[in-house]
Amino acid sequence: MNTLPCVYLLASKRNGTLYVGVTSDLVKRVWEHKSHVVDGFTKQYGVDQLVWYEVHEAMESAIQREKAIKEWQRAWKLKLIEESNPDWKDLYDSIC
Repeated sequence: MNTLPCVYLLASKRNGTLYVGVTSDLVKRVWEHKSHVVDGFTKQYGVDQLVWYEVHEAMESAIQREKAIKEWQRAWKLKLIEESNPDWKDLYDSIC
């Protein structure tokens, strides 16, 4: 799975700051967020808990989905997370 295109949501905590991203290597990318090796939004705001992800067969569809989710209202993003992860568990260990 770690080399398949994925859209993912990170959170700083339950109902905290959210980040939507897309990657072709989910394990590596989330590790980068957690390790704060790349400057940017997630490092600045401590957004490093993987709370939702979706695997795609092609990068094009993953990018389209990421762009769509970025346009969503916050409440819709929260609902998306809570439908599959009601306890807001960090899913990183489950993908390693």
